[in-house]
Amino acid sequence: MEITVLNQNADLQKFIDKFDPRKFKLIKNGVEIRGIIDLHRGMQEAKALIERFQLKLVVTHTAEMLSYRGFEVNYMVG
Repeated sequence: MEITVLNQNADLQKFIDKFDPRKFKLIKNGVEIRGIIDLHRGMQEAKALIERFQLKLVVTHTAEMLSYRGFEVNYMVG
């Protein structure tokens, strides 16, 4: 169990280092990225990074997040 948590944290830290968001907030199951000017491009770049480095993360977005120009990057379940 602990190895899985360490791998998740390593994946998330690698994403944060490579994506280099200006504003982010750690949440229970990932990180919330805020203040993205071009939200669509930001989400596409995040997905590309996740795919390129084969991270076990997933990008999620809801209509509520649109108000603060943000999205979440969460640990992949399963």
